[in-house]
Amino acid sequence: MVPIRSPKVGFVSLGCPKALVDSERILAQLRAEGYATAADYAGADLVIVNTCGFIDAAVEESLGAIGEALKENGKVIVTGCLGAKEGVVQSAHPSVLAVTGPQDTDGVMQAVHRHLKRPHDPVTGLVPPQGVKLTPRHYAYLKISEGCNHRCSFCIIPSMRGDLVSRPIGQVMNEAESLAGAGVKELLVISQDTSAYGVEVKYRTGFWRGRPLKTRMKELCEALGTLGVWVRLHYVYPYPNVDEVVPLMAEGRILPYLDIPFQHASPRILKLMKRPAAAEKVLARIRAWRAMCPELTIRSTFIAGFPGETEVEFEELLAFLGEAQLDRVGCFAYSPVAGAKANELPGPVPAQVREDRRRRFMERQAAISAQKLKAKVGRTLQVLVDAPGLGRSMADAPEIDGTVRFRGGKEGELRLVKIERSDEHDLYGSLA
Repeated sequence: MVPIRSPKVGFVSLGCPKALVDSERILAQLRAEGYATAADYAGADLVIVNTCGFIDAAVEESLGAIGEALKENGKVIVTGCLGAKEGVVQSAHPSVLAVTGPQDTDGVMQAVHRHLKRPHDPVTGLVPPQGVKLTPRHYAYLKISEGCNHRCSFCIIPSMRGDLVSRPIGQVMNEAESLAGAGVKELLVISQDTSAYGVEVKYRTGFWRGRPLKTRMKELCEALGTLGVWVRLHYVYPYPNVDEVVPLMAEGRILPYLDIPFQHASPRILKLMKRPAAAEKVLARIRAWRAMCPELTIRSTFIAGFPGETEVEFEELLAFLGEAQLDRVGCFAYSPVAGAKANELPGPVPAQVREDRRRRFMERQAAISAQKLKAKVGRTLQVLVDAPGLGRSMADAPEIDGTVRFRGGKEGELRLVKIERSDEHDLYGSLA
């Protein structure tokens, strides 16, 4: 008997970790229904492209990826944030088979069913308990909510992903437990606003392992801290409730790491951005957090050249950087995003000035980073090995932070490394 060939789907995943989780969910459903994945365009019966549409460069990259898939394969379904921008994909590529928005697994699968014969009824046994993951086996992203209740003037995420919708805490914890049981060593908690987890359901009580658990950041962190894996918090707003989780970091229950997008320091610019923070309060909070947990690593992102930003206000930002002494920092030159309210603000900063300010900002931060990493020379750090000779300490998230380099080790191991030297971004040492 000739074996029946499973239809094959190619997949291109673009954008942030939240989009990556959407891709993982679609791939898990494809696998549950018996579809196979193709390694290249030629071997695929159709291709799904999960897009990003946050900034102009991401839109261009997404449209380029769709065009490439159409050229190489011809049958393309588009999903993701760019799909939520009405008419953009269809205008550029009218021959796509279907377009859906973000977090729309059902819509994607309906489009797949229309254009590719369904192999058989869903069989959940085809999918491993931890689902289908696009990350290496030793770390995984854990998405705890969708959408956002903030209306930052430079951001269009709420128009694409909607208001905050927190996942039930029991569901989140069951997924985390499955991932840990499958050998994942690090869980990276992601959302649009991790601090707001559960706020829209009034911190409703859920259940995990038969016991009540509130849908709230502190309780989530406490529960995750029992799984015996690294737990890293991303996209945290500097609200007072962060004060409740820093002691958990000091106790070693979750990683002493906070990813907080401060975006700026000037009160006027923060107000124009519609950001819920003030620089002086942020500095006081940082000092309090470090007093509670001296090993705390703080990563942040900023925007240089926001509309109306004066040189004096940019200097305020540089002064804040010097006072805050942040560990890991990224900075973007302001980029107008179609549909963002910030585009209507007066006083746009010329592109060359925006880029120059970004460069000056990163030069200032490079000196801070080099000094902070130099202080780690001579210490022995626990490192999660990403590949032989390459790993990350507790202070380093994958892809966005620095690395620790050494000889040896196997992917997924936790090893001790004696730090021997450093530069602006990375550490170098030997296995202890």
